[in-house]
Order: sequence, then structure tokens, then C-alpha cells
Amino acid sequence: MAGPAGGEAEGHRDERLRRWRLVLGGGAADGTGHGLSGRDAAMDTALGALYGKGDKQGRGRDRSAGLGASAPSVARWLGDIRTYFPSSVVQVMQRDAIDRLGLSALLLEPEMLQAVEADVHLVGTLLSLNKAMPETTKETARAVVRKVVDDLEKRLATRTRATLTGALDRSARISRPRHHDIDWQRTIAANLKHYLPEYRTVVPERLIGYGRASQAVKKEVVLCIDQSGSMAASVVYASVFGAVLASMRSIATRLVVFDTAVVDLTDQLDDPVDVLFGTQLGGGTDINRALAYCQSGITRPADTVVVLISDLYEGGIRNEMLKRVAAMKASGVQFVTLLALSDEGAPAYDREHAAALAALGAPAFACTPELFPEVMAAAIEKRPLPIPDKSGQQ
Repeated sequence: MAGPAGGEAEGHRDERLRRWRLVLGGGAADGTGHGLSGRDAAMDTALGALYGKGDKQGRGRDRSAGLGASAPSVARWLGDIRTYFPSSVVQVMQRDAIDRLGLSALLLEPEMLQAVEADVHLVGTLLSLNKAMPETTKETARAVVRKVVDDLEKRLATRTRATLTGALDRSARISRPRHHDIDWQRTIAANLKHYLPEYRTVVPERLIGYGRASQAVKKEVVLCIDQSGSMAASVVYASVFGAVLASMRSIATRLVVFDTAVVDLTDQLDDPVDVLFGTQLGGGTDINRALAYCQSGITRPADTVVVLISDLYEGGIRNEMLKRVAAMKASGVQFVTLLALSDEGAPAYDREHAAALAALGAPAFACTPELFPEVMAAAIEKRPLPIPDKSGQQ
């Protein structure tokens, strides 16, 4: 009889075999010799429906695929995977089902939308189907998008407002501040030449302080968002951030989306769901035309931040685009180029255009939603941007 240590080792071995059996899908070729029953068998059936014989990736599985283009069977499968797997895994499997099995059309049915696990990627898919969506589905689709947007706002809004409020206060320093508004660190640094050794003190000739909070607009922010299909997640995050910025009275926010045409959605910024359903994912790209539109509305260049969110695959006039960026920077505009605003990792982008922008002093880099408030704070204060990784920068 095996002792405690032997039994524990055997338990670990069985668990490894169980996991490999679930990964490999069973059959004589998997080499595990491990059978499944109960919950494990149900999990294997759910995996087999998606990654089975119909798997075009050729991984050698021998599962029987069983989803097909049937709304009832897909709805049951969605319920099964939510039962057996954690939310993060469910979202990946949903994405794979849409990509591998062409199930996008089924998302146009209300009962399907009620069964899915809502996330940013699903919102992007729904937006791409927006024009084909029947009226009976639109209300359910808006409810799904609303849930994701509300969750994102709860996660991102507080930190964004706090970070940018501090940046706005620091950028509004005044030379005759009241006592409680004095920025002592900068005041001392600016007056070190007035140090009196005999009194061991600095006599400040010039006081530097923070501007007092006011209702006046201190900065203008223009979000210029590429709505080509590859930018779906960035469009979702940018719309949420646009609504958060628009809620701050000291920032005048404009939001412009573009493909080969330009659409100004600024008047819908009080509701990011309206913004998202005002976009039209897919199509070509004309960055130059979009920047021309944004540039035409700038009245206070020294107090303006333009954020271009695009993979830079330009279908317009490249040289004109670069001249426009150079002109905005020369006028005092803080110009920020984000290759993506998402959690999806390093994006594909036009490296030649990114290098050209970098040569103009406008480095292009991918930005996560968590980093975005810091990027905006740096732009508002006109200090170097916190570029996360040189490998993502040009």
C-alpha cells in the first residue's frame, strides 16, 4: 500500500493526466489513457464543440464538433461554458467561436445576446454589425454595450479625474499666489540664488503657486479616433475616456472619429453608448482629412492637446498629414499619437509613418487604459510622455 507521500504523488500524476486529456481531446493518439466522467466529460464536450473536428488549426484532436449555425445549440453551449469555466476563459472561447465558426450573424438575435459574456471585444463585434442589426435586436445590444461601458467607467473614471485634476492645477501656476496656494518646492528652487547664509534662509523674490480651482476651461482636448476594423477595442476605450474628460468642467473635450470620412461626435459625449453606436467600424482610412478637421477647430493651440489614436495605415495624403502634424506642434499644440488604446498587447501599425512622426517629435506608441491618465497628465503639463516600452515606440 502506498504511503501518504506516494498517494500524493499519484494524485498529482492523475491531475496532470486529466488536464492533458482535456487539452488533447481524447482518442487513441493522445497517449494519456485517462477517461473523463461527470463534470469533466461535460467540459470536454463544450471544448469539443468549438475545437473539435472542425478545427482548421490542425491540432490533431478527435472531438466531435457540434455547434453549427443553430441559435438554440449555440445558446445552450454559451450557457455550458459559463457554468464550467471562469469569465476570462469564457470571453476567449466566445471570441474563438465568432472567429472560427462564423457566428457573428447569430449575435443579431436577442436571445443570443442575452446569453453571452459581455466584454470589450464583444462590444467591438456588435458595433461592426450595427448597420445590419434588426430593430428587435438593437435594444438588447445597447443593454450589452451599456453594461460593458458602465463597468469601464467605474474602473477608470475616478483615477482619470484625480490624475488630470492634479495636472491641471500644476499647469495653472500663478506668480502671485495666496499663501496656501504656494508651490514651495518650485519656489525654493527658483530662488536659491537669493539664499542668505547669515540667516540660513532663502528670501523668495518670486513666488510660484498653483492656480485656484475655477469653472474656467483650462485645457482643450481633441480625441481623433481611427474607426477602421482593427481599432475596435481602442474605439471602445477612447469613447469611455472621452465621456470622462467631457465630465470635467476645466477640460473642453472634442471627439472625432474617422475612416475615409470624418464624423464629429462631440455632442454625444454625455453618453459613451451613443458615441459608440455613432461609429461605423470598418472601411478605409484618411488620417490627413481627420487632422485637417481637428486643426480647423483649434483656437487656443498653446492650451490644446490633440490625441490621434490610429494604427497609421494612411490612405490619404501622407506628406500633407505630416505637414499638418508639424504645423500643429509649431503652433504650440501638444500632439500625442497612440497606436492603440487597449489591453491587447503590441499592435500592427505602419512603421514608416510612426518613424516619420517620431522625427517630428511626436513618438507613436501603444497605450493601455491604465496608463492613459498618466499620458494625458504629462501632455497637459507639457512634460515628456511616459512611454511604457521602447519596443512599442517609434
